[in-house]
Amino acid sequence: MAVSGGLAVVLSATAVLLPSPYVLESPGPTFNTIGQVDGQPLIEIDGAESFPPEGQLDLTTVFVRGGPNGQVNVLDTIRAWATSDDDVIPEQLVYPEGTTSSDVQEQNAVAMTSSQESAIAAALSHEDIEYTEELSVVGLGQDSAAEGLLEEGDVLRSIDGQEIRTIAALREALNDGDGSAVDLAVTRDGASTDVSVTPRESGEGDYQLGVLLTSRFDFPFDITIQLDDVGGPSAGMMFALGIVDTLTEGNLTGGRHFAGTGTIDSAGVVGPIGGIAQKLVGARSGGAEFFLAPGENCDEVTGNIPDGLTVVRVDTLDDAVEAVGTLGEGGDAAGLASC
Repeated sequence: MAVSGGLAVVLSATAVLLPSPYVLESPGPTFNTIGQVDGQPLIEIDGAESFPPEGQLDLTTVFVRGGPNGQVNVLDTIRAWATSDDDVIPEQLVYPEGTTSSDVQEQNAVAMTSSQESAIAAALSHEDIEYTEELSVVGLGQDSAAEGLLEEGDVLRSIDGQEIRTIAALREALNDGDGSAVDLAVTRDGASTDVSVTPRESGEGDYQLGVLLTSRFDFPFDITIQLDDVGGPSAGMMFALGIVDTLTEGNLTGGRHFAGTGTIDSAGVVGPIGGIAQKLVGARSGGAEFFLAPGENCDEVTGNIPDGLTVVRVDTLDDAVEAVGTLGEGGDAAGLASC
């Protein structure tokens, strides 16, 4: 019996140390977009007047363990299940089979770079500062409206004779046409050509070409965002807020402590992100009073708000600037949208 008991203990100990097919998400650190990181401003502007702001506009992060980042064991998983601050997610729901650590790092780096560029564009649009955005085709959907008409590498120049300045302008033109054919002027292999495409309804009231586009921007001055070891697109909205605050005189925050999350596109539309429950906890642990949450994440926000944290719903950069300005001036959150 003693030997059997000893073997049972050994087997149990071994079992809890076995690899677990889960990914664990826990609250990560926060970074003040209008502050400094390692003694350097997180946002630096060269070539335009800027105004060093006060207060805090924290971007929030999630610490991810498991999967390509290094497997977790059963004991780690049990501990995560036991705390309300962590999420336990089946690995296959987060990472496609065969995904490597290098793949994850590369994808996060690309997403971060794209997020920063979109944040700069959104902030400049908010400040009515002109820039150029060039849209090029990087992929086509199967059986899409543009299949056989547009090609990867095509640069979209105009639609029905109107210059395409932003992806938002392209979307607006497609929707205004209500599904009728549009004439696109494109640059292909260095030469100009015209293409007629009849967009298709997406099922959500929008008309689409069925292509995947990437943007290349030309900004009138340099804006550098210095933040290493953080990847993904979810800091876009907070980057844009930090840039707006740095470009405008005075303190948007009124010296108060805000945090938030959300992707952003060049038109200033705020999109949903993952791990918002952990980001709410991280924000409050970092001392934030207010949290700016994407409207599409509101279902996940409800029931997960830490004590002492006020959540404001934002769907655009304009919403976020208005909310921070109102609260920074001592206004009441009751007059703002919430989740």
